[in-house]
Amino acid sequence: MNKNVILSPFQKFVKIESFSGILLLIATITALIWANSPFAESYQSLWQYKIGFSTENFELNKPLILWINDGLMAIFFFLIGLEIKRELIIGELNSIKKISFPIFGALGGMLVPVILFLLLNQNPETTKGWGIPMATDIAFSLAILKLLGNRVPLSLKLFLTAFAIVDDIGAVIVIAVFYSGNINIGLLLIALLLLGILYALSYKGYYSKFFNIILGIIIWILFLKSGIHPTLAGILLAFSVPVRQKIRTATFIDNLVSITNNIKQATVCEKPILSKEQIEHIDNLENWTNKFQSPLQHIEHKLHDWVAYFIIPVFALANAGVLINSDINLDTALIQNIIICLVIGNSIGISSIILLAKKIKLIEVPKDISNKHIIGVSFLAGIGFTMAIFIASLAFKNSPVYIDSAKIGILIGSLISAIIGFTVLRLKTNKKIIPNKL
Repeated sequence: MNKNVILSPFQKFVKIESFSGILLLIATITALIWANSPFAESYQSLWQYKIGFSTENFELNKPLILWINDGLMAIFFFLIGLEIKRELIIGELNSIKKISFPIFGALGGMLVPVILFLLLNQNPETTKGWGIPMATDIAFSLAILKLLGNRVPLSLKLFLTAFAIVDDIGAVIVIAVFYSGNINIGLLLIALLLLGILYALSYKGYYSKFFNIILGIIIWILFLKSGIHPTLAGILLAFSVPVRQKIRTATFIDNLVSITNNIKQATVCEKPILSKEQIEHIDNLENWTNKFQSPLQHIEHKLHDWVAYFIIPVFALANAGVLINSDINLDTALIQNIIICLVIGNSIGISSIILLAKKIKLIEVPKDISNKHIIGVSFLAGIGFTMAIFIASLAFKNSPVYIDSAKIGILIGSLISAIIGFTVLRLKTNKKIIPNKL
C-alpha cells in the first residue's frame, strides 16, 4: 500500500512527460511546415519581433525568440532545479546505491558523444558545438516508453528519468562553464549575494513565494546583464525553495478535524454565499494547508503542467522551424557529425559503460532490467531535442547556417534514435509485463 503512494506521483510524472512528448512532436512538425510554407516570412518575423522597454540608463528589449529561450526556458530550468533537489534529498538520487546506476549511464551518455564529436569534427568553427549531442530529452524518450505500455518494467522508466536528471545536471554545468559570454563580475557578485540571502532564509525556515519571485526576477536580470546565461538563474533559484513542511501530518489532521467541526457549527447564509464565520474557518484552513504543503513539491506540482504543455511546445515551435531547400547552404559535415554522435555515441557510451560497471559489480541493476533493455534505452537517450537545440543556439548564436545545420542533425539523429530504441525494446518485450498493482 505504501509503495503505491510512492509510485503514483512518478506514474503521473511519466504520463505528463509522455503527453508533453506528443505536443513536442506536433509543435516540431508545425514549425517545419510553417517555416517551409508560403508563410515562411511570417514565421521568421514573428520570432524576431522585439518586445521590451528602455530608459536612459537601462534597456531590456529583446526579440520574442530570446524572451522564449532566455525567459520561458529559465522557468523550465527552475523546474529542472526543483526536480534535481527533490531527487537528491528524498528521491531516486538520495543514496550512493540509487544514484550509481544512472550516474554511470549519464557519464557514458555525455563523455562518449562529446569525444566522438571532437574526433569527427574537422571544422574549427563548429568545434564549440561539442556539447550538443550530450543531452537527453526526457519528454520524447518517456513518450516512446509510453508507447510500449506495460511491455517495459517500471524500473526502466525510473532509470531513464533518473538518468535524464543526472544528464541535465551535466548539461547545466557545461552551459554555465562553456557557453556563457564575457562576465561582468560586479553584477554576478550582486546576483550571488541575493541568492545567498534566499538560501539563508530557506535554511532558517523562512519562505515567501512573493519575495522569492521578486528577488528571482532581479537575479534573472542580473545574470542576463552579467554575461552568465539567465536560464542558470532558474536552476540556482530552485535550490532556495525548501522541501520541508512547516507542520507534521498529525498536527494538520488535528487542526483539520477542528476546522471541519467549526464549519459544521458555523452560521449558514440563506443566500449562495459564505457567512463571516465560514470565511474565517476557510481562511484558517487555507493557512494550515499552506503550512502543511512542502513548498518545493507544491511549486513543482503547479509548474509541471505549464512547462510540459506550454513552455516546451512553444520552445519547439520557435526553434524547430528550419528552412529546408536546395538554395540554403548547410554544413553537411556538422549534420552528419551530430547524427552519428546522438545515435552511435549515446548507444555505445551508455550501454558499454553500464554493462562494464555491472560486470565488475560497481553498480546494481534491477533484476527486471535486462541487457537488451539497457541497449534499447541507450538509443532512446540519443533523443536530444530540447536541451540539444538550446545548446546549439548558444554555441552558434552568431552563425545561422550552423544553427540550422545543427537543428537538422538533431531532428534526424533524434528520429533515428527513437526508431531504433523503440524497435529494440519492442522486439525484446514482445510479451506484456503484468502491471504493478501495488
